[in-house]
Amino acid sequence: MSSNPGGGAPDPSMRPTSLSVLVVAGLAAAAVGWLLLSAFYTQMPRLPWLPIIVLGTLAVVEAILAQNTAARIQHRSGSPRVDPLAVARFAVLAKASSLAGALFAGFSAGLLAWLALEPTKAARDDVPAAVAGVVAALALVVAALWLERSCRVPEQPDQKDGGKPDRQGRRT
Repeated sequence: MSSNPGGGAPDPSMRPTSLSVLVVAGLAAAAVGWLLLSAFYTQMPRLPWLPIIVLGTLAVVEAILAQNTAARIQHRSGSPRVDPLAVARFAVLAKASSLAGALFAGFSAGLLAWLALEPTKAARDDVPAAVAGVVAALALVVAALWLERSCRVPEQPDQKDGGKPDRQGRRT
């Protein structure tokens, strides 16, 4: 938790999503996917397509939101003003989606690795769904990271020099 240097209340902030956290989550999910499939594949139905469609749709929606939000925050011509509360909600959505996408991508990759080594026809029939799961989940991660980046407030020109404002608000 970060604190205000003046000794006041804590400074609320949200840190950017760490790529290392996403990679570790994906690797852990891949291991779980491999272990679950190796233990229960014979009792499972075919891999479903609905989660893949949902992840792909979320990726498209978040990519559109990212493009729209970036244009509004950067005040591009013809773009309406941005609602700060909506941007905060988009940032939270992006952080949650990037982690969920990394988990699903890892899980699907673990399934895919196991299916690739299994010599049965049923396993070969499930490979397209596993590949599509990895692709859709990675698309969601990319779109979510783009949306998160689009929610950042751009640096003001007078803040780039690092000067601090005096009592009248002038930069020193």
